[in-house]
Amino acid sequence: MITTERLALLPLQVEYAVPMAEVLSDPALYTFTGGEPPTVEALGARYRRQLAGPDREGEQWLNWIVRYDDNLIGYVQATVTGSTAEIAWVIGTAWQGRGFAKEAAQGLVTWLRAGNAHRIIAHVHPEHTASAAVAAAIGLACTDVLEDGEYLWSTADPA
Repeated sequence: MITTERLALLPLQVEYAVPMAEVLSDPALYTFTGGEPPTVEALGARYRRQLAGPDREGEQWLNWIVRYDDNLIGYVQATVTGSTAEIAWVIGTAWQGRGFAKEAAQGLVTWLRAGNAHRIIAHVHPEHTASAAVAAAIGLACTDVLEDGEYLWSTADPA
């Protein structure tokens, strides 16, 4: 578990699929990423795949559910390859606008850096100003690299 001032980042468990399906049920969450709200069954299957881990040697999938008080409110995740961690964050719409995404992402980055991740990257849709603000707040800078319609945000490459 990773803790921040207000949040606990709980290691992913399949049992979280039921409450998280509700958290992720607002179609507005998918405006920039595409897709649609998952069913409990689909989310359970996704969590089982994530917990099984990647097939690629040297790659790790790390996933946490964000808890505020007694509520599950979103998730953060990282794919770690070598000393590079690609991160993502999602906070349910009912809890947006309170700094939870920034706090959860910063907690994740602090934890990753303690584990020797030297480069942190994320992909953010050009029109997703809230996620761009989170990326900037946690020390990432927008690059000119556009991949699958999203800008690559990155810390500086290690020297």
